[in-house]
Amino acid sequence: MTAISGRRAQMLPEEFEELARLAFRDVEGIRLEFLNGRLAVKPRPDGNHGCVVEWLVRRCLHVRPELFLHHHGLKVQRSLEGRAHPDGILAPSGAFAGAGAWVDAEAVLMVVEVTDAEVEADHRARVEKPRAYAETGIPVYLLIDRDSAEVIVHSQPDGIRYESVQILPFGKTVHLPDPVGISLDTEPLKNWVR
Repeated sequence: MTAISGRRAQMLPEEFEELARLAFRDVEGIRLEFLNGRLAVKPRPDGNHGCVVEWLVRRCLHVRPELFLHHHGLKVQRSLEGRAHPDGILAPSGAFAGAGAWVDAEAVLMVVEVTDAEVEADHRARVEKPRAYAETGIPVYLLIDRDSAEVIVHSQPDGIRYESVQILPFGKTVHLPDPVGISLDTEPLKNWVR
């Protein structure tokens, strides 16, 4: 097994993928993740979570119709041994045609996470995922934090972390930097806080 940050991984990425495939097949709606060599369960989204994602899909399609907010598993981390299920992956439409359940990040412009009530999932979204996405070289990571009513835009990955982090309260206009190049009026997000 591979070592992650001085610890042994719980399993190999290939073993995780098989486990995730079986779990998805047998338990409706379950999404497993594998970050820093550790297995985690991503909570099922609630209705407001779904509304946030729908809002973002509509905004992105309106401004950049050549893009789509995909929902795939993503290979992440410097070694690409991590596996994450972002709430959205902004990439060109059709970018993942013919791909399997876990896609590479070459075409990814932005990943999106929306916070959930589950504590461990929130920790992953706030701490582990920014690092994993920066290590992968994903240009923009958008965290929609329904607890603090803020959007957090991570950009300029340096291979270890994001060098730029912008935090704005819901209600402000957030400018997602290139290569995304979209501005979002976040006022509607006030309707879906926890």
